Amino acid sequence: MAYREPEYLPWDGRRVPITFVGGYLGAGKTTAINELLRETDRPIAVLVNDVGTINVDAALIRRRHGDTIELTNGCICCSSIEEAGLAFDRIRERAVPPDHVIVEMSGVAEPQRMLPWAQSAGFVLDGLVVVVAVDQIADGVLPPWIAEHLVAQVAAADLLVLTKTDLVDAEAARQARAQIEKLAPHTPVLDASRGMVEPGALGRFLSLGGRRPGGAIALPESTLFDAHHVHTVAAPQGLTVSELRTWLDRLQDQIDGVIVRVKGVVLTTDEGLTLVQVVGRRCETTRVLQSEQEPSTDLVVVSLVS
Repeated sequence: MAYREPEYLPWDGRRVPITFVGGYLGAGKTTAINELLRETDRPIAVLVNDVGTINVDAALIRRRHGDTIELTNGCICCSSIEEAGLAFDRIRERAVPPDHVIVEMSGVAEPQRMLPWAQSAGFVLDGLVVVVAVDQIADGVLPPWIAEHLVAQVAAADLLVLTKTDLVDAEAARQARAQIEKLAPHTPVLDASRGMVEPGALGRFLSLGGRRPGGAIALPESTLFDAHHVHTVAAPQGLTVSELRTWLDRLQDQIDGVIVRVKGVVLTTDEGLTLVQVVGRRCETTRVLQSEQEPSTDLVVVSLVS
């Protein structure tokens, strides 16, 4: 059944601001949102859309403060529009609205496809935040069509958040910043190298004030063509963290296309539950704190179509 716009205005006409958070795979969107949620006591609703059938990012956010609504049917921009409508309906059903809604978009989502939901009953667009990993820009290893996707995200942003600056040298960081300035010369930039919770960061992230002109935003036509494949891979059992990293290095041999993203929680023999995050050539394994432990998951693997 197709989504239908409600014929009433909830909350006596009040409109709740929505901040969309975009950025390519592995840029650090969830980390930034989790930092904000840890530092605020405001009632904030969080909608999470991740590629694949397992919303690993949603599992992380659910351990934090705030409400999380999981969208599980792939990329919101092309295959889950109806599910997005149901998610917003769930918020509208509340007697008391949240102060703010944060929508974390899939790393492969096109922001222009999601922004029209901010025009639906009860909501208003506050802005689009795009998280940019400096090493992804500095490396210059992204295929041209993915680089174009990243450029489009940066150009559309109302606020840019720079991450991973510690992974490149000073010159590469300078070149990346110069490229960002060229792509979006008038867009504010927040350096998250020391975290999102420096003085004023929270207010800047959630109070952009809607720089975009009002009125309806055109929704582009859907497309059946996507540069990404999404795979679900069973997590290996009985490995140490070192052996797990070796297994991840060999995972490419099992996957069609070039792997650009791997994420999941794996039970290792020496560190216990371990969060796995692979972005391009970057591989991170982090022990999950005892207070935050949840069951292990399969691995979500995103690859580029060959």
